[in-house]
Amino acid sequence: MAPNQYDKALVWFRRDLRDYDHAALYHALSAARQVYCVFVFDSEILDRLKNKADRRVEFIWLAVSELKTALQKQGGDLTVLHGRASDEIPKLASQLQVDAVFCNHDFEPAAIARDAKVAARLQEENRAFPHYKDQVIFEKNEVLTQTGKPYGVFTPYKNAWLKTIQDGHLQPYPVDSQIKNLAQISQPSALPGLASLGFAATNLSELGIKPGMQGGLALFDDFKNRMVHYQDARNFPAVKGVSYLSVHLRFGTVSIRHLARTAMQEHNAGAQTWLSELIWRDFYVQILHHRPQLADGHAYKAEFEHLAFSNDPALFAAWCEGRTGYPLVDAAMRQLNSSGFMHNRLRMIAASFLVKDLLIDWRWGERYFAEQLIDFDFSANNGGWQWAASTGCDAQPWFRIFNPTTQSERFDAAGKFIRRYVPELAACNDKEIHAPWLLSADRLQALNLRLGEDYPTPIVDHATQRGLALALYKNRSIA
Repeated sequence: MAPNQYDKALVWFRRDLRDYDHAALYHALSAARQVYCVFVFDSEILDRLKNKADRRVEFIWLAVSELKTALQKQGGDLTVLHGRASDEIPKLASQLQVDAVFCNHDFEPAAIARDAKVAARLQEENRAFPHYKDQVIFEKNEVLTQTGKPYGVFTPYKNAWLKTIQDGHLQPYPVDSQIKNLAQISQPSALPGLASLGFAATNLSELGIKPGMQGGLALFDDFKNRMVHYQDARNFPAVKGVSYLSVHLRFGTVSIRHLARTAMQEHNAGAQTWLSELIWRDFYVQILHHRPQLADGHAYKAEFEHLAFSNDPALFAAWCEGRTGYPLVDAAMRQLNSSGFMHNRLRMIAASFLVKDLLIDWRWGERYFAEQLIDFDFSANNGGWQWAASTGCDAQPWFRIFNPTTQSERFDAAGKFIRRYVPELAACNDKEIHAPWLLSADRLQALNLRLGEDYPTPIVDHATQRGLALALYKNRSIA
């Protein structure tokens, strides 16, 4: 884009809450003499949130506060608004008399529809609306099969991704080199309080979650020291093995280019395995781009669209509340409810249990995770749930059903994670803790553990439910 193409421009921050390596901010600063910045707490999104102590809203609010301060240190500011973004952005663009509004792509259908409204309003006033790739390495049609079609299986996609990647795809946008074009604001605007948005503070600080750019960079610095062990450590929820960066990726308080570049520079199995996880993220985003109907609750595989799930509300409530009688499943759900986070291995186990043990529609679980996860990202959440339910792209075969007890014995062998979230079972030994319903009456008495009172007995029998699930999937064509 040519220097000084515009007199004034506005950068609309969304899920990219940082002031470095930022595509839209860099391009705006490179093209305009004066660049203003804005973030909108979109009431169309916030009004749909049931929980008014939502960790995501507080995380965003704190990240926005940090970004605002960072821009003020450069002499600029971040205008923070509360309202319908489709109205507020055109209105502010008109007030500031900018020539263009810059932003980064958002791939969810609702966001695309919102952006189309904004584009139409801006066009009416002859304002440009340039937008850029920022939250993924490859998007849309950048990685296709040799016949020009999107990939539906991960491994070929990953191989093509790795063949396509070049140094230029990972280079940071040098925002600092153009920061002089940030519009200088003598009287910065106020930041709306969390309460004025209709939300309350949560337990982020006691959970040790540090929002914002500084929090993301500190977390990544810590993970870089552990990345070499990631291939094995990532599978065990009681171990500090994963990066915990998912929420920062979700809200753009870290740069995907920085993360991928670092992983590619490390020549060890841990780094390469973690890079694969970043590629999975791109994979699910491109699936959503080519199959936007997934956002309307459709199965990726049409033959599994109308599975006749029994959908027992009582069983669903027990799963949500972490009282299924299967300790690792319950520990996973309690971690989610208390922290907004769930370890990825546990997401697979909990999802498989809901769908193939409790015979509940995967969409119910997908919605519950969407409400609870602090790192909720539609494409990854939908992809994960459809993987577990065998309805999605490159999904687990429908006849493969996790045994929750053997999964517990394998991935939390010493019961350390279970004891943290299911303290009722803390006195059980490392073998007993995975299946307390098998204990004798004498042993239960010795442990002072009353099954059905202190801790529930299993709400279903895995072997029985496995048979029912196999029949359900096998008969899908006549369901």
